[in-house]
Amino acid sequence: MAGMNPFEQQKQIPNVKHIIAVSSGKGGVGKSTVATNLALALSQHAKVGLLDADIYGPSIPRMLGANQQKLSFSADGKIQPLVKFGLKIMSIGFLVDENAALIWRGPMLFKAMDQFFKDVEWGDLDILVIDLPPGTGDVQLTMAQKIPISGAVMVSTPQNIALTDVKKAIDMFDKVKIPIIGLVENMSYMLNPINGEKIQLFPKGDLESYLDSKKIQKIGTIPFHTQVSISSESGIPIVEANPNSDEGVAFDQISKKVISFLKL
Repeated sequence: MAGMNPFEQQKQIPNVKHIIAVSSGKGGVGKSTVATNLALALSQHAKVGLLDADIYGPSIPRMLGANQQKLSFSADGKIQPLVKFGLKIMSIGFLVDENAALIWRGPMLFKAMDQFFKDVEWGDLDILVIDLPPGTGDVQLTMAQKIPISGAVMVSTPQNIALTDVKKAIDMFDKVKIPIIGLVENMSYMLNPINGEKIQLFPKGDLESYLDSKKIQKIGTIPFHTQVSISSESGIPIVEANPNSDEGVAFDQISKKVISFLKL
């Protein structure tokens, strides 16, 4: 109806208790790596699904070693999410060729997002994790208008060049009334393999003071380690490949803070 507030037309995805968004506002900070490993860590404590909403650059199928798998459909036409490592997953990458460029305008993108929310048979989930694309554009706005989001997990690297875009994403979530669960500082440091000293890969910027000013909690720091990227490339994320590593333990601690926020 004309004049109706689009945010008043949200509809819960059937049988999904909580939806959380993972966002950075910026590419290249490891957002999809964080979303994937966080979802896997959460799945040790709850029933979890992972939706790759990065329409133009889906990477989660490859990170989970599922990029060659095909979707199936139920008798009533519902899309059946794939299951990998006990995690239900859905991505546009399962519907189009991995090497094909998607040249879509807004209406096609809106339709795809609508299908993700209405036509995927997620079953009973405690948490659906949505990996958002960079920026503050159509995908983010469509999500905020169509489904109720319990909270957002922000991802940033330490330096100001990443923080600048994270600030914009946080401002967007503030405007659409989505609470910020906390921020994950990814690639926070690297451990010297010889003496265990922390090495700063990026210059420390204003992240800490900004979080304090916004009263946003830092819910985890993920150290840089080549094994994280190697695990993602091999299709077995670090939480699954080596849960007792520093990175695996860090993701588990973050997952527990998210569960506490959601009061599960």
